[in-house]
Amino acid sequence: MSTEAAAYRVRERVLKMGTGAHGTHIGGSLSCADVLTLLFTEVLRLRPEDPRWDGRDRFILSKGHASAALYGVLVERGYLAETELATYTRKGSRLAGHPLRRLPGVEFPSGSLGHGLSLGAGVALGLRRTGRDSRVFVLLGDGELQEGSVWEAAMFAGTQRLDNLVAIVDRNGLQITGPTTGLEPLAERWRTFGWHAVEVDGHDLAALRSVFGDLPTGKPVVVIANTVKGKGVPLFEGKKKSHSVQLTPRLYQRAVAGLKSTRPS
Repeated sequence: MSTEAAAYRVRERVLKMGTGAHGTHIGGSLSCADVLTLLFTEVLRLRPEDPRWDGRDRFILSKGHASAALYGVLVERGYLAETELATYTRKGSRLAGHPLRRLPGVEFPSGSLGHGLSLGAGVALGLRRTGRDSRVFVLLGDGELQEGSVWEAAMFAGTQRLDNLVAIVDRNGLQITGPTTGLEPLAERWRTFGWHAVEVDGHDLAALRSVFGDLPTGKPVVVIANTVKGKGVPLFEGKKKSHSVQLTPRLYQRAVAGLKSTRPS
């Protein structure tokens, strides 16, 4: 199956999880679905049958509220059974609103924004000091970049020249309060902290494949993925209201119909 088809299935799962009693963060999950799917199906060195394999690449979902997209991808890679998604956010479920480490494929619990890059930098430094060639990938939201701890971690990683660390910014331009502002020139900011910075269309799988297949070396890398909040579901695309939604049966049917209109051939 193609990565394009896999990303479509991830979006289907996100919508289904959005029908639960607590809804889900649909907009940010859909905006990063393509990046997450490509990472887990083509880029990350993993063994789903042995989730704690020492030689694995590490992935940290710093924007933990996009857990629905992560769970959809973990199903795609065989970490989870499709049927377990029906337990999303229910009492006692492994599929909490923010990911928990007890779930295979999750390295750290996350949810409080601004901490994922610090964790990633620490793991990258530890891997380098123990002589391992594994890489660390951290997915952040653009609103999260307003947290000072992100830039403290960026400064540390740049100073240490952690070239086994890759940050990906889901640059969808919206947060819970509205447009994300005050970040530009974003790529140049990262470069000032000692990083390679690459910008790419976060929904163009061929472009993403090219970027992740030829990452610069010598310094940490940030991939600024320009995305659309709610991508793939016209009802929610580019809209602040898609940040967190509980899908009623009628709204779910409308969302699914819109998604079907984008289905890859």
